Amino acid sequence: MWQDWARREAVHRGQTALDPCKRGGGAAPLSSVSQVPQAATLRIVITAANTLVALMAALHVYILVLEMFLWTSERARRAFGTTPEFAAQSRTLAANQGLYNGILAAGLVWGLIASDPTGFAAKVFFLGCIAVAGLYGALTASRRILFVQTVPALVTLALVLLAR
Repeated sequence: MWQDWARREAVHRGQTALDPCKRGGGAAPLSSVSQVPQAATLRIVITAANTLVALMAALHVYILVLEMFLWTSERARRAFGTTPEFAAQSRTLAANQGLYNGILAAGLVWGLIASDPTGFAAKVFFLGCIAVAGLYGALTASRRILFVQTVPALVTLALVLLAR
C-alpha cells in the first residue's frame, strides 16, 4: 500500500520510485514509457474529481439562493413544485434548509482549498453528507432528489476516492 503511494508521488515529481521487480528493493528509475501515462492519468482523475466537487459546491450555493432568498419566486416554486400559499407559509423552513445547503457548499470549498489529508477528508465527509441527505430527501420528499443530489454526490465521491 505505501509502495503504491510512494510510486505515485515519485511519478508525480518525476523522480525514481521503489521498483518491486528489482531484487533487493532499491530505487530504480521508472521507465519514461510507464511514467507519463500514469502521471497524466492521475492528473486527469484529480482534475476531474476537483471539477465535480466544485460543481457540487456550485449546485448547493444555487439551492441556498433558491431556498433562502427566492423561495416565493416563480422560479423556486417551479423548481420545488410549490404553490404560492405553501411557499409563503414555509418561507422560514426553506431558509433553514438553504442554510444547511450553504454549509455543505462551504465544506466542499474547504475540501478544495485545504491541503491533504484535511482537504481529502473534508471532500469525503461533505459528499457523504450530501448523498445521505439526498437519499433521505428522495425517500421522503421527491424521487427527483435522488438524481439531482444523491447520484452526482456518489459519482463525485467515487472520483475523489479514485484520485487518492
